[in-house]
Amino acid sequence: MLDKQSPVPMYAQIEDYLKNQILQGGFVIGVAIPSERELTDTFGVSRMTVRQSITNLVNEGLLYREKGRGTYVATPKIEQPLSLTSFTEDMLSRGMKPSNKLVSFEKMIPEIDIAQELQLAKGEEVFIVKRIRYADDKPMAIERSYLPVKLVPDLELNNIEGSLYSFIEKDKRLIISHASQRMEAVLVKKEDAEFLQISMPSAVLMIERISYLTNDVPIEIVRSTYRADRYKFISEIRR
Repeated sequence: MLDKQSPVPMYAQIEDYLKNQILQGGFVIGVAIPSERELTDTFGVSRMTVRQSITNLVNEGLLYREKGRGTYVATPKIEQPLSLTSFTEDMLSRGMKPSNKLVSFEKMIPEIDIAQELQLAKGEEVFIVKRIRYADDKPMAIERSYLPVKLVPDLELNNIEGSLYSFIEKDKRLIISHASQRMEAVLVKKEDAEFLQISMPSAVLMIERISYLTNDVPIEIVRSTYRADRYKFISEIRR
C-alpha cells in the first residue's frame, strides 16, 4: 500500500491513508482505529513510523487517544470565523442547539486590569457572569463576562439565559460596533478542566474580547476558554 520509491516519507503516506479513511467514513467517529501493532504489520514499517503518523493526526484533531484503550476518531471541530458575534448566534447559524449552564452571577469591584480595560473609575462595580457554553449538549467553552454595572444596571438572571448581546442591543438599545480580541494556547486550569470535561494536562484556546459601543465606550470583556479538540477559529485575510 506504500510507495517505498516515493520521496514522500513513509509516515506521511500512512498519515494520508488514515486521514482519507477518516474523511471518507472508513473509520467511524468515536470508534477506535486499528492498533499501532496492526498498522505496523499492515504497512511493514516500524512502530515508531506508525506512531508519528498517528501523533500528527492527534495534533490535527482528527484522532484522540485514551490511555490504555487505544486511538479513536474524533468528532469534527466546529469552525468559528473571527467575527463580532455571540456564541449563541454562532451555534444557531450552524444549525446547532446552543445552551448554557450558569456557574455564577455576581456584582463586585473588579480587579485592576479589568477596571482599566473597561475604563472604570475607582470603586465602580461590574457584573461577572460565568457560564459553561454547550453546543448540542456538549461542553465547548467556559466563559467569564465582565459588564459595567453603570451601563446595564438592571441585568438579571433571566437576561443571561440566552445571548448577552441580544440583551444589550435589543433590551438596552445599545449598539455594539467593534471589538479587540487576542488569542493564545495555554494549558487548562484544574477548575476549567472539570467544567469542560477534559483531562489534565490539556491544551485549550484562551480568548479575550473587549467589545465597544459606537461611542468607543467598552461594554464587555469576555474571557473564554475553548476546548481545543472541538473548536478551531478561521479568518479570511485580504490584501
